[in-house]
Amino acid sequence: MINKLLAMALAVPSLCLAQNDHPNVVFIITDDQGFGDLGFTGNPNVKTPVIDNLARQSVRLNNFYVCPVSAPTRSGLMTGRYSLRTGVRDTYNGGAIMDADEVTLAEILKNEGYTTGLFGKWHLGDNYPSRSIDQGFDESLNHLGGGMGQVGDFTTWFRKDSSYFDPVLWHNGKQEQHSGYCSDIFADAAVSFIEKNRDKPFFCYLAFNAPHTPLQVPQNYYEMYRNTDPSSGFEADGRPFPKMTEQDKEEARRVYAMVTNIDDNTGKVLKKLEELGLSENTLVVFMTDNGPQRRRYVAGMRGLKSSVYRGGIRVPCFIKYHQLFKGNRDIETNTAYIDIMPTITEICHAEIPGRIKIDGRSLVPLLNGRSEGFQNRPLFFYWSRAYPEFYNNVALQKDNYKLVGHTDYNAEISQFELFDIKRDPFEMESIIMKNMDIARELKNDLDRVFKELVASPNLNHQTGAVIGSDHENPVILSRNDADGDRGIWDQEEIHGRWRVKILPGQYNIKFRFIKPVKGNGQMILETKSYINQKINTIDQTMEIRMDNISFSEMECDLVPYYLVDNKSIFPFWVEIERVQ
Repeated sequence: MINKLLAMALAVPSLCLAQNDHPNVVFIITDDQGFGDLGFTGNPNVKTPVIDNLARQSVRLNNFYVCPVSAPTRSGLMTGRYSLRTGVRDTYNGGAIMDADEVTLAEILKNEGYTTGLFGKWHLGDNYPSRSIDQGFDESLNHLGGGMGQVGDFTTWFRKDSSYFDPVLWHNGKQEQHSGYCSDIFADAAVSFIEKNRDKPFFCYLAFNAPHTPLQVPQNYYEMYRNTDPSSGFEADGRPFPKMTEQDKEEARRVYAMVTNIDDNTGKVLKKLEELGLSENTLVVFMTDNGPQRRRYVAGMRGLKSSVYRGGIRVPCFIKYHQLFKGNRDIETNTAYIDIMPTITEICHAEIPGRIKIDGRSLVPLLNGRSEGFQNRPLFFYWSRAYPEFYNNVALQKDNYKLVGHTDYNAEISQFELFDIKRDPFEMESIIMKNMDIARELKNDLDRVFKELVASPNLNHQTGAVIGSDHENPVILSRNDADGDRGIWDQEEIHGRWRVKILPGQYNIKFRFIKPVKGNGQMILETKSYINQKINTIDQTMEIRMDNISFSEMECDLVPYYLVDNKSIFPFWVEIERVQ
């Protein structure tokens, strides 16, 4: 961490910049809100007047792409780098931990004198040194893991159907009880942050966890959509539309209610900027992190969240900053999530350390009407559970042509799909058999990028949680960051482990289970070269303790399991506290 900050300091020129050289930044991102979940993008059933108006005032990036899932998108937004370079490869399975040596947008802006705040979803590591407060944010109010009510967010997991209401959140690394609905809480905290920092440059990252599942929303918002048919109003649209089941329709109603709540909360933030006279000197970015998780209107595009088809990766992105560029314009050039960090840093006159390989590029020329240098740029997309799979759910797009692979590692070129996005924006017909030369060129680019990224040091030598540090003690290791069997989630009988660095000392350890476990079993804790074990004599207990465990310094896989009745039960979470 010291080396990272030193490199940043050396890279920044000692200039005295005018106030307008350091505009405020408000960056709003939503979770699992697809391209079609706005009135502005053609959905007559959802009410989003605030965001629609923001879109009319902004430069609209009409072909803006992200990753098919959340954590990879967020790592690229923070770093300007493809997620695999940062060590982020998944949304859980231990794959949503960004390497601590990555230099984030928050760190770069903080180094320029900005006060930085995160409100909502981080999803790039819940333990030191990968938490938001370790990666450049002065203030952080966040949930854990990939979503509230999920296994990684153990403070809301057991709340089930009410996890979005009156939650326990994490404020600067400490648990804190809150009242109200989660999106309201995060927006109100962002407004308070803006008020407190009105007289100096600030970076406000408002990362709503909605409309991600579970689809919980205040009743007054749901009532707006109770009688809505989410499949209606598209008859004359001319675009493909999926057949929706009754369950699809009910889920869409709840999503639209959550989106309208987000719209109201976005209005709170923009209104506060106006009240404080900060609107003209604030760069505002609005976007979403991937396509919709559930079947509903997605502007005719093929695919949903997790897919490399456009429905999974094309999202709205609006950028407003009238001091630098004129709004109410459309840009059709291909742009991507990896471009956001270099764009914001250039607008804010902040320096990116020269040692860092940036995959994105600043969009400032595009925003000012110059498209030179953006043609013929390959953009890479992938997603599969745990680790990337060669030629499975991968894609590379260059200008209008897009190569898609859902095939074997040694597949012939004819087994891929090729689309001309300009002529076939819904990816309905592969043209590969008539355009083999184009397909081979794109596959060469795909092979080059894929092989370079999977060889990334941060992917192959993952950051582990530091156990015993003064920065975080105790440490709670959650299921979200547990690696092991593929798809590890809330199962009892499954193998799991955490990658950790343990500092020397005496420790007390708690193992928490999802359901009570029987007595007369053996609690096992494997750590590198030796094992600690204990016979549990308490029947039907949710927690087993091991106190006064002595550890020397080590980097290892921490592997806990409870052996009873020929079963090996993996804890729901493990709490490790250094006591001396």
